[in-house]
Amino acid sequence: MSDYTDHDKKQDMHILHSMGYAQELERRMSSFSNFAVSFSIICILSGGINSLAQATAGAGGAAIGIGWPVGCFVSLVFAVAMAQISSAYPTAGGLYHWGSILGNRFTGWVTAWFNLLGLVTVLGAINVGTYYFFMGAFGTSYFGLTDTTTVRIVFLVIITGAQALVNHMGIGLTAKLTDFSGYLIFATAIVLAAVCLLAAPSYDIGRLFTFANYSGEAGGNVWPATSGAWVFLLGLLLPIYTITGYDASAHTSEETVKAAHSVPRGMVSSVLWSALFGYIMLCAFVLMLPNMDDAAKQGWNVFFWAMDSQVNPVVKDLLYLAIFVSQWLCGLATVTSVSRMIFAFSRDGGLPASKALSKVSPKYRTPVAAIWTGSILAVLFVWGSSLVSIGETPVYTIVVSCTVIFLFFSFAIPITLGLFAWGTSKWDKMGPWNLGEGMFKLFAILSILAMVLIFVLGIQPPNDWALYITVGFLVLTAIVWFGFENRRFKGPPIGDEVARRQAEIAAAEKAVGEA
Repeated sequence: MSDYTDHDKKQDMHILHSMGYAQELERRMSSFSNFAVSFSIICILSGGINSLAQATAGAGGAAIGIGWPVGCFVSLVFAVAMAQISSAYPTAGGLYHWGSILGNRFTGWVTAWFNLLGLVTVLGAINVGTYYFFMGAFGTSYFGLTDTTTVRIVFLVIITGAQALVNHMGIGLTAKLTDFSGYLIFATAIVLAAVCLLAAPSYDIGRLFTFANYSGEAGGNVWPATSGAWVFLLGLLLPIYTITGYDASAHTSEETVKAAHSVPRGMVSSVLWSALFGYIMLCAFVLMLPNMDDAAKQGWNVFFWAMDSQVNPVVKDLLYLAIFVSQWLCGLATVTSVSRMIFAFSRDGGLPASKALSKVSPKYRTPVAAIWTGSILAVLFVWGSSLVSIGETPVYTIVVSCTVIFLFFSFAIPITLGLFAWGTSKWDKMGPWNLGEGMFKLFAILSILAMVLIFVLGIQPPNDWALYITVGFLVLTAIVWFGFENRRFKGPPIGDEVARRQAEIAAAEKAVGEA
């Protein structure tokens, strides 16, 4: 980061001070690191592989050949709209601040809770996905492990604890590992694609654009029996679920150099590169399948079934190792995102024990309590929700289906507010990454339409309980806000409060050794 001058540093700090916050976290992330943290959370080697059956056991080849680009575009419209706002307000916990600044205390508070709930549950889901990948790749065949709740939770404690420990030790180490993760995902995706193409019995390109309906028994009951149009739309959840987490670029704003420039670029480019490399990898995988009908019958086991039947065992295990490391690094980046959201919200008194959760370690310059709290909550969520079922479906499965709804809803709130706030006193100054009013409003409207689509898809069987959980959470949110938080929660500093905080800002920066 030799091009990061004293002027650049003063400019970053000036923007942060103008929003009423101290430079307590350390700016050690380059523009590439900011991209890499989002690219690592998206991790096409995690969601793209672990959720693959949503496509192959749904509409077949067309769910990848056509569905993947469509679903990626849905994610892109959110990223582009959020990038515009992030350039104007580059701060940790970005979504919460955008919701507050462009709306009011209530919209900021609701945004924070939806984003936080989504991040904690997605951290749990990512690491559970890593567990099941490990079990399929190595756990049973090499270690003789059996999938039980105890084994699952012990595994999660170990890998989540390691992710928290790395985050604890400073953003420098975390950034180095997520930078490595970026290169590893690129390389592994290309090698996996090449291996699949070499192992393919033939190159039936038309398979990628052939619609099928494998819902019900034909697709291993991944989806209940439904129409071909619906099963194609449900398959969009594969790219939509995979291409998320790019809000991490915003959450790490206060640790990124030239944040007003770097953050929006990191957000959008992480989606574009993930979409491209994911498409190459998944298309190659579909071409490798010996038979689409047989592949659909495998349900959730389709990836391991195809690799076992088509790929050399040594090559396969080397790929599995690279994929496993990439998935662990995906969880590492997610811990970073969760903890910065907890830190930012607590800094303004938004959570219980906010004083402790917003404390930054002078030695490591990281929000230590927030890191460990987010990690522990993710493990507790998986443990508790795995023990309880509604009918024959574990609560864990139902809540994870809500994760996408919670996350995208937290994206949609500030975007919708920005649509109406543009040019008003709430948002009269744009950042250096500027689409212009017409383009931003177009992407904002597309985001609202995409949110409706995601909500409708997210509550379809077998995830129909997601509707009741989402509505229940909205009711609980209203009770907590009007019963308690409306009187207590002040929101981020605005107006005269920013000026009054300057002495506190100086003291906070001195406490962590910020020159």
